[in-house]
Amino acid sequence: MIGFRRLVIFTCFLFAGAVAAFASAPVPEGAVIVAKDGSGDFTTIQQAIFSLRDYKPEGRAWVYVKKGVYEEKLLIPAYKTEVSLIGEDRDGTVIIWHDHANLPSELGRGGTIGTFYSWTMKVDAPDFICENFTIINDAMTFHNPKWNEDHMNGANVGQAVALHIEGDRVVFRNCSIKGFQDTLFTGNADGREYFEDCYIEGAVDFMFGPATVWFEKCHVHLILKGYFTAASTPENHPYGYIFDRCLVTTAEGLKDQWLGRPWRNHAYVLWKECVMDASIAPAGWNNWNDPAREKTARYYEYRCTGPGADRSGRVPWSHELSRRQTSRVTLKNVFSRPAGGWMP
Repeated sequence: MIGFRRLVIFTCFLFAGAVAAFASAPVPEGAVIVAKDGSGDFTTIQQAIFSLRDYKPEGRAWVYVKKGVYEEKLLIPAYKTEVSLIGEDRDGTVIIWHDHANLPSELGRGGTIGTFYSWTMKVDAPDFICENFTIINDAMTFHNPKWNEDHMNGANVGQAVALHIEGDRVVFRNCSIKGFQDTLFTGNADGREYFEDCYIEGAVDFMFGPATVWFEKCHVHLILKGYFTAASTPENHPYGYIFDRCLVTTAEGLKDQWLGRPWRNHAYVLWKECVMDASIAPAGWNNWNDPAREKTARYYEYRCTGPGADRSGRVPWSHELSRRQTSRVTLKNVFSRPAGGWMP
């Protein structure tokens, strides 16, 4: 069997190759161009999105964004269908915002904006594609000096979503999504989402929600103690979160971290042929202080490798799938709901 160190090096090589393939993306023909220096059609991404024709009958529209840090709260409305948002370079094309759940507002309960308005980027539209971007909510990260100051003064910063998705048939490729608590919210119970060659980081429940989501060759990274997932898959949905050949890591010094806990009773998460570092708790999964959820949560692993993949100490209510069972977990089957199916 290949050694863990060699396996990690090989896996990282694959990720690096995938990222390189997307670097310095060419400008699609007919694209609307965004550039901070004024050399494009618009200087903000939101202006470019709003300029597109609603429910575009002639098909897909393209927005190309040149390198730069775009400090904006970006909305892709439901009526801006079939949009491709392409960054020039993943690490150099950045969308950043700073809202968190406990900001004062009349929008939410208790006079705050709440988790579900704290996003940096929200996708309401169907058939949306995003490539080569870094999307950040820095309101609740130790990288943000303001958060450190507020935290030291006893402020309750609260959840801070980087990417919030409500649309169906949504694709993110070669993107970096960064936050702390609740980084990625997959919010539409009937939505289907596909992430490929992406880097996603956070801490507490940083990937959460009810949608059906496939993560292909992604790197998911825990920056402080917490839980990788908090799925809330509906009971009648056969699939929830599938992590296929992903790299699972945590910040240096962390240990006994959790692959997931069920936000709702029937959470579905599968880690399939992933590489897991040594920081994963031997038990693997947490019941969110509700033993009743052990009878309904659907937590699976299949042929994962690395020291964190040792299943000898796993909770008995999680399961290792057989090869035959896993053979049914294909993109075609997973995204067959609703009627008509979808292949990203």
